[in-house]
Amino acid sequence: MRKQSVNQEPENNGMEAALEALGKSIARWTDKGDLSVTAVQGLSLHQRHEPTEPISIMYEPRICMVAQGAKRVLLGDDTYIYDKDHFLIASVDLPTVVQIIKASREEPYLGLVLRLDQREISQLMADSNLPRPRVHQSSRGMATGEVTLPLLTAFQRLIDLLAEPADIPILLPIIRREIFYRLLVGDQGERLRQMASAGSQSHQIGRAIDWLKGNFAQPLRIDALARQVNMSTSTFHHHFRALTAMSPLQYQKWLRLHEARRLMLAERLNAANAAFQVGYESPSQFSREYGRLFGDSPLRDIMNLRQMTANEMD
Repeated sequence: MRKQSVNQEPENNGMEAALEALGKSIARWTDKGDLSVTAVQGLSLHQRHEPTEPISIMYEPRICMVAQGAKRVLLGDDTYIYDKDHFLIASVDLPTVVQIIKASREEPYLGLVLRLDQREISQLMADSNLPRPRVHQSSRGMATGEVTLPLLTAFQRLIDLLAEPADIPILLPIIRREIFYRLLVGDQGERLRQMASAGSQSHQIGRAIDWLKGNFAQPLRIDALARQVNMSTSTFHHHFRALTAMSPLQYQKWLRLHEARRLMLAERLNAANAAFQVGYESPSQFSREYGRLFGDSPLRDIMNLRQMTANEMD
């Protein structure tokens, strides 16, 4: 027992030092606000000084890491919390409700997001004789995994590239490849392999999601979409819900309502025109479903969002 505790102590100290260094790097680059777009493609950095209200957003395929603080993500009836000890991974586009739950002025939330590239992961799988990962039990397209020291140090090198822009074209592919390798052989590796493997059920559902994102205003025929991805209707229904925690129709509704919200906010369409543009035939049905998702009528919700934006600009 003594030998085990002695061996663990340097590892724990290394993790704490790596987390502290990563947090300092994120804080350095976000001292004037979030960096939603950086010179490192697919990387964004985030800092918050207080907990946030829950917001409804689409989580694209990504890995999310936290150096300080914690965030909660709701997917259907499932709850995922990630912090300095746990990363979150999404293998397909998933409608979620997200909230920062641990942040303060003294200890702000410090996090990063890296988009996952299916082609890069597929190529890495094809090029390498990877050891088999531990098989996960859940079929959801989202999960939390254990943060490791090699993963932390790889992300540290990724952020360090921001200070050396000339190095990015050469070193970025190498560091991204290492990060994807660490994920593929880690406790969530099987999930990524399913995402990147042509012919897998996760890959087939991913293709259906891509179609829904591009055609959400069209009437949805489940049987036709199932045939398009080479699945029976019943199998398609089962695996779509298992991966996304909702039915294809619920997924389409989520896409429609969020696009309508964007149209009203950014392009100043009224509720009826926004509803028709995203595929609703009944403005009253649109208003009811909008209220269920966003907690208010379209008019009041957009007025509140504009007021919040105006206050932030003052």
